[in-house]
Amino acid sequence: MKLVLSMFFFLATLIATSQGISHQIHLLKPHSGASGHHIPGVSCLSWRLAVETNNIREWDLVPQACENYVGHYMLGHQYRKDCNAAAYAAYQYAKSLSLPKDGRSIWIFDIDETALSNLPYYAQPDNAFGAKEYNETSFEEWQKKGIAPAVPAVLYLYKKLISLGFKIVFLSGKSESLREITIKNLKNVGYQTWEKLILKQSSESGTTAVAYKSQNRKKLEAQGYRILGNMGDQWSDLLGTHVGNRTFKVPDPMYYIS
Repeated sequence: MKLVLSMFFFLATLIATSQGISHQIHLLKPHSGASGHHIPGVSCLSWRLAVETNNIREWDLVPQACENYVGHYMLGHQYRKDCNAAAYAAYQYAKSLSLPKDGRSIWIFDIDETALSNLPYYAQPDNAFGAKEYNETSFEEWQKKGIAPAVPAVLYLYKKLISLGFKIVFLSGKSESLREITIKNLKNVGYQTWEKLILKQSSESGTTAVAYKSQNRKKLEAQGYRILGNMGDQWSDLLGTHVGNRTFKVPDPMYYIS
């Protein structure tokens, strides 16, 4: 049995390598992303589906009983496949468009859990894939390291969009104080160019994510930009006003931002 499993992971790695797909954010543990063991009274797969479809809102923590399931999902093949599916749908839409040659067609990306992954942080026992209370201090310390890897599917989409003539705007709830390290982190993992990098100002600290992002998208349109695509991991990235022609959500069952 051990030999069969070893061969399976060897072949999976070989196939992924041959396709040029980076799995650097995933292979922390050899989980497959299966639905895990049965938990009486709780279907963790159904809980995740309800979260992703925004049927469950304003939730605080991953249910304790679902910690292992969420960990298996995030570190396994299914999370990668779900990100790939979102990026593929976005690319199919993007390449169907005929862009004016005025350089005003933009695609908005969120950063955390969209362009960059904080999975190495959330996989730590103290964070338990979102099943333990958020620690603002430790998360800021992690961000200041500037070592978050790219989400491979989103980086792939980013490069395709640039080749199609889109201008890229990063619109993030990250603090303005993190601008320098965020720029370094983005460039180190392959996001080499963009039109704008919008981070949250201290004057916006009390603003909800929906209001903050809506206001900044409105400003972009007032500057003459056309928002043709918008991708994020939170529903608050994609709801509100001035959301653009199409929105695309990548999965994130680890936390909820309103």
